[in-house]
Amino acid sequence: MRVGCVKEIKNKEFRVGLTPDNVRAYTAAGHEVYVERDAGLGSGFDTQEYEQAGARILDTPEEVWNIAEMMVKVKEPLAQEYPFFHKDLILYTYLHLAADKPQMEALMEAGVKGVAYETLMERDGSLPLLAPMSQIAGRLSIQEGAKYLEKTFGGRGVLLAGVPGTPKAKIVILGGGNVGTNACKIAVGMGADVTVIDMNLSRLAYLDDLFGARIQTLYSTDAVIEKAVSDADLVVGCVLIPGKAAPKLMKREYLKKMKPGSVIVDVAVDQGGCCETTRVTYHDDPIYTVDGVIHYCVGNMPGAVPRTSTIALTNATLKYGLQIAGKGLERACQENPVIYSAVNTYGGYCTCKNVTDSFGMEAHDIEAMF
Repeated sequence: MRVGCVKEIKNKEFRVGLTPDNVRAYTAAGHEVYVERDAGLGSGFDTQEYEQAGARILDTPEEVWNIAEMMVKVKEPLAQEYPFFHKDLILYTYLHLAADKPQMEALMEAGVKGVAYETLMERDGSLPLLAPMSQIAGRLSIQEGAKYLEKTFGGRGVLLAGVPGTPKAKIVILGGGNVGTNACKIAVGMGADVTVIDMNLSRLAYLDDLFGARIQTLYSTDAVIEKAVSDADLVVGCVLIPGKAAPKLMKREYLKKMKPGSVIVDVAVDQGGCCETTRVTYHDDPIYTVDGVIHYCVGNMPGAVPRTSTIALTNATLKYGLQIAGKGLERACQENPVIYSAVNTYGGYCTCKNVTDSFGMEAHDIEAMF
């Protein structure tokens, strides 16, 4: 199969879909790999490394898109890339369609086989292609929140750990999944006063066993969230329903009860955000203020640490990518039914129920289509 990799064009996105080591793996399996010149520079991989690994270097993204039978990316394609779509192209990347109806419609219209990292679910219910970025985003959320609590950025001027004789910062984490757990690790490690809110009692029990008396766990209700965030210095939104728009747990009216200069970091922004006042921001202009509360809603947080993020992501995606390239999407799905869960668009239809539910549409059964 002809496998392509282009430079990401989302604002301040420095990750890349394939590393030189990945190229070696694809070429060793008999595939041809085409990489856009300088695609990996943002992650510290130069063009010569890709050439030495066996990639064929092309000068423009259009050339790569046109020749590729399977395109491996990191982020969803932007509108200026839609004209490069072609029938039966396998697009293997994060898609986040529940928050991007125009992209979904463009993929369907072009007949692209959209394979989304974020919905691939293993038999044990884990999300292996989302996990590494969830880990990074969760850990970054506390780092970024701590920064914007500084007075120079408009924050309350609170140090997360405090010092002897002063109160610690109060952090409320909405969602105890992979993102929330990793946020909790950093928040606890930095010495903050941490509360985790989730509606899964088993997950709360797990976190209680993991962190013990260092955190407070609370069952999620509107009243509990409203009370907890009113006393918080930093709120981190970590809720996730695979492929589906994030539920709006943070209501607009809650902001009026929060402390001026407090911070919200909405990690769920890729899926529409879990705060009613969330809108996507970028690394070069990451914050805005609503009702005196600073919002950090960067849609590609792991892009701030691209070297770590690229290696972590491609470690996870390579295994499934080789199966798809080696057997074709249809046979790969049939031999490994886990891959079915990643197929979001196929044959001009949307095949992911959580995506179609977000738009009141009917999902087509991908297994029946095969």
